[in-house]
Amino acid sequence: MVISDAKSGIPMAIAYGMSDSTLFGNFTQLKKLLKKFETSQNGAKINALLDSMRASSPTRRPINAEDRNSWILNHPSALTMFEDIMSASKGKQIVVFLDYDGTLSPIVEDPDRAFITTEMREAVREVAKHFPTAIVSGRCRAKVYGFVRLSELYYAGSQGMDIKGPTKGHKHRKGNQTVLCQPAREFLPMIDEVYKVLTYKVKCIPGAIVENNKFCLSVHYRCVDETKWGELADQVKMVIKNYPQLRLTQGRKVFEIRPTIKWNKGNALEFLLESLGYAESNDVLPVYIGDDRTDEDAFKVLHDKGQGLGILVSKTPKETNASYSLQEPSEVMHFLKRLVEWKKLSPPSH
Repeated sequence: MVISDAKSGIPMAIAYGMSDSTLFGNFTQLKKLLKKFETSQNGAKINALLDSMRASSPTRRPINAEDRNSWILNHPSALTMFEDIMSASKGKQIVVFLDYDGTLSPIVEDPDRAFITTEMREAVREVAKHFPTAIVSGRCRAKVYGFVRLSELYYAGSQGMDIKGPTKGHKHRKGNQTVLCQPAREFLPMIDEVYKVLTYKVKCIPGAIVENNKFCLSVHYRCVDETKWGELADQVKMVIKNYPQLRLTQGRKVFEIRPTIKWNKGNALEFLLESLGYAESNDVLPVYIGDDRTDEDAFKVLHDKGQGLGILVSKTPKETNASYSLQEPSEVMHFLKRLVEWKKLSPPSH
């Protein structure tokens, strides 16, 4: 059952029991379900998807110095512009939003080994002592928490469709004492079904990994030979076409499959700001740091509001709604450490 918060109108889920009969658990049932997918492929759509996969590979985009310099002028380093950024925060509460993969941890071939370093964890811990801090990821919330292991943070997993507040008391929180937002809970049986079908369909493609992120799925092809990309796109498209309530998007060498509800990382950012009591406030400066296409939804919210700062983590120029840039997770850590030092040296707020 899903209800809306009386104040915000944002869908909030209440946990309920789920019968095992809604799922399937044996090979015979799986074979019956797979018969639905014995259909001819749509060549035009597959080719378009394959082109998108190729375009998402940075190695296919040679960038000359002039283009890079022009991009840096429009998206300067958040480290170089640190003092200007802090000047913009005068009299405002900074709220920090962080993507995980590619932002706090490096992009790795095995998504289960995207470990955060001890030094980065301590940097995030220190930030959370001084500012409300949230991890906003496409990963399952439980998996991200397993990587980060900091109970004082807010966690928004599954592209922001699974949000939970700190389990420790949090001095920054002004609004709801318990944050739980799961607007796509009714899709859980469907997501589980598609996960099983996709896992079966792509098991013959070396390197393909289907990750169940609870409220969405990720199909990783970072380790798939490019000659097999077309076959993978074919299989993914054939499965998803039978589920019109799900949509397919793309990240950095990964397909994202999620419910068609209007909810993304930008909605998660807005929900968390409201939960913290800053929904209509001019006294807040959200800082969102991310590296992926899915983070653009949050960057766009900040850009459209004219409030807050988006920081894109990227070594190469990309079209983005972010205002600033950082090149890699090590620079993100440096930025977070400077943020803490700046706070420590700032005079106490009244």
